[in-house]
Amino acid sequence: CAVIMCLAGSLISAGLKQVLVDLVQNNMVDAIVSTGAIIVDQDFFEALGYKHYRGEITMSDDTLRKLAIDRIYDTYIDEEELRICDATTGEIADSLDPRPYSSREFIREMGRFLQKRGNVKNSLVLSCFEKNVPIFCPAFSDCSAGFGLIAHQWNNPDAHMSLDSAKDFLELTKCKLASKQSGLFMIGGGVPKNFAQDTVVAGDYLGFDVGMHKYAIQVTVADDRDGALSGSTLKEANSWGKVDLAAEQMVYAEATLAVPLIAGYVYHKGSWKNRQPREFAKVLDDPTKNLRAPASRREMAEALS
Repeated sequence: CAVIMCLAGSLISAGLKQVLVDLVQNNMVDAIVSTGAIIVDQDFFEALGYKHYRGEITMSDDTLRKLAIDRIYDTYIDEEELRICDATTGEIADSLDPRPYSSREFIREMGRFLQKRGNVKNSLVLSCFEKNVPIFCPAFSDCSAGFGLIAHQWNNPDAHMSLDSAKDFLELTKCKLASKQSGLFMIGGGVPKNFAQDTVVAGDYLGFDVGMHKYAIQVTVADDRDGALSGSTLKEANSWGKVDLAAEQMVYAEATLAVPLIAGYVYHKGSWKNRQPREFAKVLDDPTKNLRAPASRREMAEALS
């Protein structure tokens, strides 16, 4: 069963980085769908040597602004250091051939950059690069990387790289189609949650008989009564044909409390020890290889005619 992990919220800045890295390093995750903030503003930012600092929610935000300190609830970030992170993503973009890239391809280049840089420890981006676990950020420009990317395009108007969100969707759908079964482990909600669920519908739209996600777990504090996506129940997702009702669980808990407990249970259960790595990123990167998908309904009809 392929495991897709979805990430949203201030997870790494709140201290969950090592837990997420351990899941990747121990072959418990096959693909990640995340917000750009987690990947760039939090993980890549720390991989460059910068830190998040514990602060106070009662501090004057006007004073923090004058001191060039950004606040994430009770966590502080140095704005000048964040600007360096922004510029670094722009430098990576400058080094690439001018063509459309999926966010996965670009984040893989971020991992390559960190590997060449050396002396980087406990980075989710680097760990996924080394373990060939693809990271998708469907709303990638909605983070610090966006500033670096628009600077890249501004300075290179005639020949620049760009992000192709449809390519993201196609690549993740290919991962789903290549897997006989799939499951979702969702921390938070938002775009990553729906993006991963929609691969079932995408496969069906392309003409494949693809099964719903076999199981889904969501850790959230969002309420479903306002109709917003983050709090929508997994039973609701079943009405859209995305998640099987046989094994779905909403965990209403704060992520920094619940996720270490869940990850610790899975680790000590030990079933990951015999899992074969799928290395979706390696296959997606190699044009000579194709992720094997089941025959589409059209292909089956033609074969039987």
